[in-house]
Formats: sequence, structure tokens, C-alpha cells
Amino acid sequence: MKAICFYFQIHQPFRLKRYRFFDIGNDHYYFDDFANDDIITRIAHNSYIPAAQRLLKMIEESNGAFRCAISVTGLALEQFEHYVPEFLDLLKQLAATGKVEFLAETYAHSLSSLADAKEFEEQVKLHDQKIFELFGQHPKVLRNTELIYCDDLAPQILAMGYKGVITEGAKHILGWKSPNYVYSAASAPKLKLLLKNSKLSDDISFRFSNTEWDAYPLTADKYIDWIANTPADEQIINLFMNLETFGELQNRDTGIFQFLEALPRFAKERGIDFWTPSEAVQKLKAVDVLSVVHPISWADEARDTSAWLGNKLQQEAFNKLYSVAERVQLCDDRRLKQDWNYLQSSDHFFYMATKHRADGAVHSHFSPYETPFQAFTNYMNALADFIVRVEEQYPLSIENEELNSLLTTIRNQASEIETLNKEVDSMRKNIEHYNEEHLLREPKPEAEKPAKEAKATKAAKPKATRAKKAKAE
Repeated sequence: MKAICFYFQIHQPFRLKRYRFFDIGNDHYYFDDFANDDIITRIAHNSYIPAAQRLLKMIEESNGAFRCAISVTGLALEQFEHYVPEFLDLLKQLAATGKVEFLAETYAHSLSSLADAKEFEEQVKLHDQKIFELFGQHPKVLRNTELIYCDDLAPQILAMGYKGVITEGAKHILGWKSPNYVYSAASAPKLKLLLKNSKLSDDISFRFSNTEWDAYPLTADKYIDWIANTPADEQIINLFMNLETFGELQNRDTGIFQFLEALPRFAKERGIDFWTPSEAVQKLKAVDVLSVVHPISWADEARDTSAWLGNKLQQEAFNKLYSVAERVQLCDDRRLKQDWNYLQSSDHFFYMATKHRADGAVHSHFSPYETPFQAFTNYMNALADFIVRVEEQYPLSIENEELNSLLTTIRNQASEIETLNKEVDSMRKNIEHYNEEHLLREPKPEAEKPAKEAKATKAAKPKATRAKKAKAE
């Protein structure tokens, strides 16, 4: 039996306002609230809300047979809380069905996995807490930013407690192999990999409304037939896409919502199930080990990290940002931490891409800037002010060796404090236990003696009475 694993991504960054060189040191607020409100509200009403309503309807009409996964970034969740709380209510309804799984990822949709292992772990933990707070789930499968994955990440992801990872079924990695199986990570064999079927996913995301496509128009029965006709031993078809595919990238006039709604009915007719990523990882064994030496992603033709780090502008901004990572991790300034998260969003680097042709068209479509150089300049101005604020707490004049020494001392002190706290708790419990035993061993209070004596006297009276009667007789 075959199964479809649907996963929908939801992310919106906090976009920067026009931040000039002369604002550095004078204006510490970097974000365009008007644009962020306008964009996320528009997309929510055109796409997210109607799509979520369809998913709820599909679950209900299929009696729970339809299942899917959603990954929503922490930055998007914050904006929904501020601007579109009604969509959050829909997500909670989806979670309450028990048929929708929420995935783990970096809170800020960041590239931290490529720069700082500690920051990556902190980002994922922060996201996990947010998902549990809102939806009552602790994610079991991780979806890294833009499906970025490589062998170096697998041991850390497994150590963090995740059973599986979602990533791209890149052709240069798979070769002759099919993405329609579960694989295991070469560097951590217990970690399972679910690979995106790019062809079938992109048929919906990008080609659905293309009248020049030889398969146009795409109908639900035709699409399910394609899946049913894949080789019999290929058990899992992973369809990964942005939720805004429905209603935003593919306008509602194309019939995209009707297409989505019809999929469970035709799948049932062909004996095809719907599974969540956790179910796929649990039910299917890995057929082979897959090695990914260099990081892959689901972006651009190359399916690598060049969408964000492919030119010197991007690399300069990226290296400058993470050069202060350790210092930011030390601070307790809530506003500084918040800006740190917002500035880490991979979108800022995506806007700086200088690619051409199809890739260039995609980058320019999503960018709020006229040119990549304008995106770089604006970001670096804001980052310069941010670094000034970091330096006020931890001066950059401190060499890395000194900082590392300071960090080591602080970590050791934290470890010692934790050990001492455990010892104090243990001693407190021992004292409480000792007091309980001591109370049990203590003699009864004086107040109880008269009562005992009275009881003894009362018991002795019948004996005295009997003695007198015997003497009289």
C-alpha cells in the first residue's frame, strides 16, 4: 500500500524598514511594521485561512483518513499573534483533530545550522517551546530551514531527540535512487530521512496553472493516478510545499482549492493512505544509507545553499552577523535577543542573491528591494547598529581568546551552581526525612500524660472495688 506524506511550510520574516547610514547609533528599531502587517494579513486571507479551512474539511469528510504536517516558524507565529489571531485559532483546531503534526525547525528560520551549533540547538528548542505552548505538541521530526541538511548535522539532530528529518530529494545526491523511500543518515544511522519528491511537489506548486505545460490542466484524479502508477515497492510519496501555494502562488481562480479538496476521495478509490512524517518514520524501515557530504536545500536549481551564501555580499553579511553570536548568547537583554532572532531570518540573505534567469526571477519576486545591493546596504546598516548595541554589553575589544576564556569560566560557574543546587536539594530532603523520623521517636507531650493517668485510674477502680467486696465478705 502506498501513502502520501503532505507537509506545508508557513513562514514570513520581519522585513526591515529603509534604514540609512545616518540612523546607526540613533535609531534602534529596524523593522517595517506597516509592510509586515499588510503582507501577512493579505496572504493569510488569500491563502492561509482558506487553505486551513479546506484541510479541516478534508479531515472531517474523510473521517480522519486525511493527515498532514505543518511547519510554522516562530517569526510567523509572532506575526499571527499580532495581526491575524483568527488564523492561529484555525491552526489550533487543526492540532485538536489529532491528524495534523507540527514539525520542529529553527525559530527564526535561520541559517544557524551552517554557522553555530549551539545557536542552532537553542533556536530549535525555542521553537519547540512555542509549538507546545500554542498547540500542545512536542515535535518528533525536524524540518531545518529551507530543508537544509548534510551529514554533519545528523548526529546533533539525533542527539536532540528527533527521529527523522525532512529534506530535499536532490538528484545529485540520489543519483539513480528514488525519493519515494525512507533512508537513514550516513553519520547517524538511527536518524531517518524523508525526501521531497520534487517533480510531484512542483507539479502543484509551480506548474498547476501553467497553460503551456503538457499535463495542463492538472486534475485530482490524474494526479492520484500518477502516484498510484509509481513502482509497487515505492511506499511513500513526500509532497512538500509552502502553504501559500494555495491561493497566493496559485490563485483561487485556477481551481487549486477544489483540486486539494478532491485528493482524499480519489486516493481512497486507489487504496492510497495519508501519513504524517512521524507515522512514515515509525512504520517504514530505511532501505539504504544516504550520505550528504555538502549541505543541500530545496531552493534554486542547484539545490544547495547558494541561494543565501552564493556571493560575497551574502557571505560578508552572514559572517558579520554570526561573529557576535557568542556575545549575544551571553546577554539577557530581551530586546536585543528579539532583534537577534529577527535579523537571523534567511530571507535577508535571499534578497542579496545576484543570480539570473529562473533563479533570479524567483529571488526578485520575493524581494522588497530594487536590487541585491540595496538589500545588502540596508541590512548592513541595521546590523551595524545592532553590533554597536552588543558591544555596549560585551566590547568587541575583547579578543576571541579572552571571550572564550570568559565563556568557559561562566559555563563552569553555571555548572558548579547547578551541582551545588542539586546538593542543597538533596540535603534539604535528608533534613526533612530526618525531622520526620525524629518526630516519630520523640516522647509524647506532657499534655497527654493526665489523659493517660486518668485512663489508668479509671481502669484500676474496678479492681479496687472488687478487692473491697472480697474483704467485706
